[in-house]
Amino acid sequence: MLSLQFRMWLLLTILFAIIYAVIVVIGSTFLRVGGFGFYLIVSLVMMFIQYMIGPKIVEWTMQVKYVKKEEYPQLYQMVESLATRAKIPMPRIGIARVNLPNAFAFGRGMRDGRVCVTEGILKLLDDDELKAVLAHELSHLKNRDVLTITLLSVIPMIMYRLAWSFLFSGRRRDGRGGNTILIGLAAFLFYFVTNLLVLYASRIREYFADRGAVLLGSKPSSLASSLYKLAYGSARIDKESLKEVEGIKAFFVNDPSKALSDIRELSQLDLDKSGTLDALELEQLRGKKIRLGFADKAMELLSTHPNMLKRIKKLSEYKC
Repeated sequence: MLSLQFRMWLLLTILFAIIYAVIVVIGSTFLRVGGFGFYLIVSLVMMFIQYMIGPKIVEWTMQVKYVKKEEYPQLYQMVESLATRAKIPMPRIGIARVNLPNAFAFGRGMRDGRVCVTEGILKLLDDDELKAVLAHELSHLKNRDVLTITLLSVIPMIMYRLAWSFLFSGRRRDGRGGNTILIGLAAFLFYFVTNLLVLYASRIREYFADRGAVLLGSKPSSLASSLYKLAYGSARIDKESLKEVEGIKAFFVNDPSKALSDIRELSQLDLDKSGTLDALELEQLRGKKIRLGFADKAMELLSTHPNMLKRIKKLSEYKC
């Protein structure tokens, strides 16, 4: 856990060091052409709008209907007990009217937290597995992950707008056109790098949420088994349905677009071919080394979620 915390703090330091360095090095140039203040304000305004209307977009996309205790008493009791144990306000509970099996948490803050499950996941997981997934999502709320990633996302957004301004604004004052193009190219490079770093931050937050689920009383094997089942459930969904949720898959407990590769990786862990991962199978994984090919590493680099085999390996190291 300490290693994850160190990596997160190091990542935050690097990201904000990059934006500070860019402002210091080329700030005077921006002020002369009048671009810096404008694009900074535009990026901040866009981030604020995204933060404010984001929950409504998620609700509309996932067809979320909020439910009361009497409608889903068992689900309500699970969330209520987990929220009490996590010492956070009781979130609103929603059911997403989609067959894709998954769960997600969102909201503008801890007091505005919402935890949703799809109709598909309710049909797929047993009680222990569902509770582990809910614990994972409540950990996201407790860690303020939505706010963290939203704030970090503004950095590549600013870099992109700076690059666009310098490369395509057509300004060539004082015979400095060559320098302007170089600055634009540098900003675009920083956009690419910071975007990768934000994706890395998202993957770290998933590890934190997995650990949080265990701290809230879930068995590592229950969460591992739920991830395995979710991969199989996602693989059965048609491509058109997957495209409809493409824009918000970062909220999900796993990435449904990677379901087939996840199945290939995790099926080798299911020694008894039961369709689940139990504590014994997880125990055997603990002593093994995970080796990923180039394609798997590249895919993870561009993903909001960790490689599933690495993620399950990390779960195998946790004690209940």
